[in-house]
Amino acid sequence: MSFALSNDVSIPRLGFGTWQIPDGEAAYEVVTEALRLGYRHIDTARAYGNEESVGRAVRDSGIAREEVFVTTKLPAEVKSHALAVEAFEGSSKALDLGWIDLYLIHAPWPWTEIGKDHRAGNIEVWKAMEGFYASGATRSIGVSNFNVKDLESLRSDTDVTPHANQIMWFVGNRQAETTEYCQAEGILVEGYSPLATGRILQNPEVQGMADRYGKTVAQLCIRYLLEHDVLPLPKSTTPSRIAENADVDWQLDAADVAYLDGLANTV
Repeated sequence: MSFALSNDVSIPRLGFGTWQIPDGEAAYEVVTEALRLGYRHIDTARAYGNEESVGRAVRDSGIAREEVFVTTKLPAEVKSHALAVEAFEGSSKALDLGWIDLYLIHAPWPWTEIGKDHRAGNIEVWKAMEGFYASGATRSIGVSNFNVKDLESLRSDTDVTPHANQIMWFVGNRQAETTEYCQAEGILVEGYSPLATGRILQNPEVQGMADRYGKTVAQLCIRYLLEHDVLPLPKSTTPSRIAENADVDWQLDAADVAYLDGLANTV
């Protein structure tokens, strides 16, 4: 199953994240395993340093290129047109997959300057990304870690509305304002860290609910994102957990979704 981006590009509804998975055999083997287990959406970034291994795993999988959706990201520090072009070319070469399916601005500010105003730079790099999109080098473009003000600033001086916004999203951290804005404007919300970087696995309330469904806490939390039409991006390097995380073709009762909604700031 999949979501449809606003430009009608289909994106598998569950992604496999590769943050903190080292380049080389570690990344190659875990992406190979994820693809073997049925994942068809792989999320990487220039900053992760593992694009080459991700690309090699996709190429070696034997799966048709058209069947695997690959996302990568422009480094957060890049805020000029020329450097955006250079970074995109570097990612394209490292992945060696032909086109990129979704290309994102990794953050609205460099990681060493969180919260600072880089709106002019974001507009400059977005215009470069509009060029990549127009040429077919990437099938869709978007952002990551953008809030409503960041999005409105970007949209006010550019032509293409972002197709996706990848943000941290989990039980207790739904980023409601940004999520509601994106969904109203046709911007797909992707949720990274759906397990609260592992913290939620120790939450007794969530564990109790998962037990009632006969599911793991991880499965419950990933399903919760889907109930809100948010695309989950779980990550694991353990084959059994990679498989479990993909077992989300079931539903949460509306009352349980509402209960989880009320667990704000509890994890």
